[in-house]
Amino acid sequence: MDLSRYKVPLEKLRWRMDPKIMDFETTDDLKGLEDIIGQERGLASLRFGLGMNRKGYNIMVTGEARTGKTATVKRILQEFSKAAQGVSDDLCYVNNFKTHDEPVLIRLKAGQGMSFKKDVNQLLENLRSEVPGLFESQEYIGRKKEISEAYEKKTRNFFVELEKKVKEAGFALVNLQVGQQQRPELMPIIDGEPMPILKLEELTEKGRFPKEEYKTIKEKYDSLKNEIDQIFLEIRRLQREVHEKGKKADWLMFDKMAAEQIEPLIKKYPQEKVGKFLRDMIENMSENLDIFFAQQQAVPGMPVFAPSDPFRPYRVNLLVDNSEQKGPPIIIEPYPSYRNLFGGIERVVDRMGMWRTDFSMIQAGSFVKANGGFLVINLMDAIVEPGVWPALKRALKSSKMEIQTFDPYYFFTSTGLKPEPIDIDVKVIVTTEPYLYHLLQIYDTDLSKIFKVRAEFNQSMNKEDKAFMEFAGFVRTKVDEEKFRKFNRSAVIELIEEAVRMTGRQEKISTSFPRITDLLREADYWAGIAGRDTVQAEDVEKALETRIYRSNMIEEHIQELINRGSIMIDLDGQKVGQVNGLAIYNLGDYMFGKPARITASTSMGRAGIINIEREAEMSGRIHNKGMLVLEGYLRTKYAQNKPLSMSASIAFEQSYTGVDGDSASSTEVYAILSSLAAIPIRQDIAVTGSVNQKGETQPIGAVNDKIQGFYHCCKVQGLTKKQGVMIPESNLKDLMLSKEVLKAVEKEEFHIYAVKNIDQGISILTGLEAGEKSEDGTYPPESVNGLVDARLLSLVKGLKSFDESEEESQEKTKSPAKKKKK
Repeated sequence: MDLSRYKVPLEKLRWRMDPKIMDFETTDDLKGLEDIIGQERGLASLRFGLGMNRKGYNIMVTGEARTGKTATVKRILQEFSKAAQGVSDDLCYVNNFKTHDEPVLIRLKAGQGMSFKKDVNQLLENLRSEVPGLFESQEYIGRKKEISEAYEKKTRNFFVELEKKVKEAGFALVNLQVGQQQRPELMPIIDGEPMPILKLEELTEKGRFPKEEYKTIKEKYDSLKNEIDQIFLEIRRLQREVHEKGKKADWLMFDKMAAEQIEPLIKKYPQEKVGKFLRDMIENMSENLDIFFAQQQAVPGMPVFAPSDPFRPYRVNLLVDNSEQKGPPIIIEPYPSYRNLFGGIERVVDRMGMWRTDFSMIQAGSFVKANGGFLVINLMDAIVEPGVWPALKRALKSSKMEIQTFDPYYFFTSTGLKPEPIDIDVKVIVTTEPYLYHLLQIYDTDLSKIFKVRAEFNQSMNKEDKAFMEFAGFVRTKVDEEKFRKFNRSAVIELIEEAVRMTGRQEKISTSFPRITDLLREADYWAGIAGRDTVQAEDVEKALETRIYRSNMIEEHIQELINRGSIMIDLDGQKVGQVNGLAIYNLGDYMFGKPARITASTSMGRAGIINIEREAEMSGRIHNKGMLVLEGYLRTKYAQNKPLSMSASIAFEQSYTGVDGDSASSTEVYAILSSLAAIPIRQDIAVTGSVNQKGETQPIGAVNDKIQGFYHCCKVQGLTKKQGVMIPESNLKDLMLSKEVLKAVEKEEFHIYAVKNIDQGISILTGLEAGEKSEDGTYPPESVNGLVDARLLSLVKGLKSFDESEEESQEKTKSPAKKKKK
């Protein structure tokens, strides 16, 4: 049978670029690429989202991994930030002297936050140095002396009058030592000596002192004692009055000086909150003037701690400093944990072993630092971090951020602070892969409310002359940025062809520029190893070869098992009911194809097609669907004038892991047809392709890896010049085979066949015509379809005959029983 009509021409096996298109010798002749290429849709959406200054218009950037999403977003944001006007405010937290657990937020213009913090620190230093001197001034000493003298005069007058009364009554005031203090005690004068009243009472009870006289003395004692108590109460009142006057004098002296100190700051920072903070600060200081004289003393037996700052409650916590910003902040947060993103409130253990915190321990995260600008995070990173996604949604919906520390055990470790919430105006850009975005759309109804813009990045762009030159410009840009050796024209062409191969489509070029950049780095390395100052095509090829070598150890081990016969694969001859399918192994960083033996066994019966993988629960849903489609094809083709009465089992031999995908469904059809017609199938041709119920072959993925995998297997065991691969014709535009396979095809050592339907495929595999159906519904008797149809008819007749004989046998068994019963 002439198979040449099914052979794929050499020029269709790989797209080759015309060197004339690239009008340069090396990348030195090119200009660097300024624009981002291949992402027109994504860039338009991104720019729309950035320009849309409305609530909820945050941006979700979707695209497959390594399509350069983050790098592109960063570049666009830098361009947008340069054009934007204004810089975000500085944010400060200060102590709330009225309610200490509710720190006050102060917003200042960019750069003023640091200035305000320094000015307050300088104010505190000035007060620290000047206040002690204030209380040593002559004015202060004179005022305090005046108050003290007035007190002493009143006290002295009290005691003069008291002593006179006591003396006239025959009593005396005696100072008794009680602990470390002296206390005046009233005592009667007996025989010229003061005697405690209790002792006099004892003497009276013993009859050694007259009772009448004691009674008179006791009455005078009680009267004088009441007067003395009243006098001492008055003295204590005077003491409090003197203390209050002294305190007021201190406050007046301090307030006068402090008011002069804060006046320039109030004028410099006219915000209402600043003025209130400074006035409250001075008022609080006036009630705690001891801080200006406090000195930390070591306590015996206690560990020595660093001296605490008595002025800490009066300092400024500069939360966000935008003094060096030239435009809106751009923050790309690579690790969006709750703490990194939203900040927190620190706590420390004080010298008593207690947790302590205050406003100065509030820390900002990236979300707050990006206020007025842009924040970029990865969706997967944000979702897996505890508490991050709910907190982000709350902040974006309310446009407010309340800084708190996320702690699953917050019940035991509550900070006790409730800082004033921060008004937030942040454009959040989240990068993610499409599947995660769609999954979140289904399960999170808030997503469409807070991320109203989707910027979708494509994996490929159209293959046009303009795209070629833009690609070359990209190479020049990377050469300049990373100081590569220059690339000549052949190297750039090799890179473009590899970019086309990466897409799996001849009419597209990959936009996975991070992967292409890695290839540039590796090619530059191999050019250096070769001692060249220009990167050539062979350096790019070397980079590709070594990249495969670093990852294909498992592929080599599988090939070793095929070589030694442990995995049974026939690469020559013919077998009935046996076909070489092509399986794909995806290792994540590397994908390769290898042949897999597929066998079919048919017999009389009604079980239909039995998928052994499904019965063993090793088959995926797509593979199961392919088997059902296969059965539909057989019914359409052969069961229009008779029932499809057969049992057929299909298996992937020596497959001990899961099987999925429908790319082997055409292969399974060929195995069944071969088994039914008892026609052997060529084992030197591997087959891949999906099939529909009409018998048309459908395109499959990874066609290049499958072809190259079978070629490599044949090459290792020896090419016979008959071997090849049969693929669906609809996969021709996906072919980008390696140069090694092209050379083998060119020498007619290996062949690629393309078919449109099952009839063409079975003709190639068996060497017989498939056979067209005639008007009476029959096929030529010597054709494959004719043999299959005849076999199916014989199975139907055989099954009918078997059923009739079975019924006769059952009737004969029943007849003797009936006669016996009669």
